[in-house]
Amino acid sequence: MKKIQLILVIFMLTFSGVFAQSSGEPRYIKPTNFQKKVTTNIADKSRSYYSLDTEQASIISVKGPGILCMRSRGRFVPDEGEKINYEIIYSINGGEKELFELESVLRSKKATYKNGALGVPGQLMDYDIELGRGNHTVSFYLERGNRPVAARYRFTPKKPKKQDWIAFSPAQPSEPVELISRESSVKYYRFSNEKPLKIAINGPTELRVLTRIENHYDMKGRILYRLQVKEGDEIISTYQMSSRRSEIAMYKEDRNLIPGKACELVIDVPKGRHTYVVLPLDKDKKTVLGRCLLPEKDVSLEH
Repeated sequence: MKKIQLILVIFMLTFSGVFAQSSGEPRYIKPTNFQKKVTTNIADKSRSYYSLDTEQASIISVKGPGILCMRSRGRFVPDEGEKINYEIIYSINGGEKELFELESVLRSKKATYKNGALGVPGQLMDYDIELGRGNHTVSFYLERGNRPVAARYRFTPKKPKKQDWIAFSPAQPSEPVELISRESSVKYYRFSNEKPLKIAINGPTELRVLTRIENHYDMKGRILYRLQVKEGDEIISTYQMSSRRSEIAMYKEDRNLIPGKACELVIDVPKGRHTYVVLPLDKDKKTVLGRCLLPEKDVSLEH
């Protein structure tokens, strides 16, 4: 019996260790733009939810891999029935819109609004979205004609799959820029809306692009910038990146600029030859630096 108990203890410790390595601590994230707060009380504790809108997106920016959980509550108005329905639309990196339908949602027995005139909160409804490696922009909307709904967003990061990556050059012409990071020289390529980053690659594989916004010394705080990935006339994805001035990277030659912290996007490349274009969308942010990588195991595809 003692031997069996010892084996069970070892198994539980091993399982919990693996889980701790593969998942990080969950954290709640505020939308980066539309922030109409709805304070909800649960068990004498206040929780901040954010209203969903039919026109203005609630944008959540996170770095994967991980699980983004949208936790929503519909609102019961006075003298309403016992159940409600509502629908939420979301899209990942500007891709196809997905519909999340909730039916027969009951009134919450534990939650109340800080502003009692709003009515009564509905039950807490969770919806998980699995996100792969890289920075992601997830936009949430309320479907037209729906009742008021508010949500909060919890992200649980996962440890990325261990993989060796090899840097390669984008298609010419591209302007190389040398950065010094942790005493090592790293080559990036400068691109803009007029001269986008052009990448030719063979699939199936993953294309990993690290980007850094170029900052002047007078730029402070967090900087948002948007990138779009296209193949021919087709828009593959659109990202909203969030960065600060890098504390470890500097230009090898140009001391008038400071690179931002690296943001990452990952493209799943299907079989065959593909040419992607990465371009910034913000006219007030002129240039961005990019670095292209592919898995070491797929280097043979380029020959």
